[in-house]
Amino acid sequence: MSQTTSDRADPAPRPENVDPSLPRRLVGASRIVVGLLVLASIVTQIVDQSINDAFIPGEYFSYFTIQTSVMNVVVLIVAGVIALRRRRDSELLTTLRVSILAYAVVTGVVYNVLLRDIVSDGFVGIQWPNEVIHVWVPIFIALDFLLAPGSHRLGWNRLFFAVVYPLAWVALTLVRGAATGWYPYPFLIPDGPDGALGVFGYVLGIAGFIVVIASIGIAVSRIGRRGARAA
Repeated sequence: MSQTTSDRADPAPRPENVDPSLPRRLVGASRIVVGLLVLASIVTQIVDQSINDAFIPGEYFSYFTIQTSVMNVVVLIVAGVIALRRRRDSELLTTLRVSILAYAVVTGVVYNVLLRDIVSDGFVGIQWPNEVIHVWVPIFIALDFLLAPGSHRLGWNRLFFAVVYPLAWVALTLVRGAATGWYPYPFLIPDGPDGALGVFGYVLGIAGFIVVIASIGIAVSRIGRRGARAA
């Protein structure tokens, strides 16, 4: 007698549809908490500057740190929700996580090496948001990517996506600075002590660092059976 349809074994569920493990859920919850903490840091800075008549939206949202922090809020919360519901991240989400990994690490290193000891000639606001954005969040994002389960296995062509935004940001920042005379970071000022050649050196070095960190992220995603194989 032939086997009826009802007697056949149900097909195995797709990996992304399997209920996530407890560690995966804990990772998801921690991502959401950190994403909300970044949001609280940004809101605190805006409110603090507004109260003290120091908030200039066009300048505040021109900082690489602030733009990438907004990305962190979105990606961390979305990745957190997905981790609570699915066993694995999609290829797109892992690609975005590689990008914010590179941006967060670079932001933390550049701030703590080049900018921390610079004395501000303007408004000095509440300090804890700076520490959150420039120290603790980069550490969390790095550890999250290195240790958390569920990343999709990425192809090396995904490296391109990590460098598009920083290069566009630098180009627009330099064009705007030439037109207005305002630059968000002192090492980008062509008329500064290091001159235009110094600016080129800093930009090249930071871009190279982003490529290195993003490459490490992609390599980590390819170790073992961390997700579906990239095409």
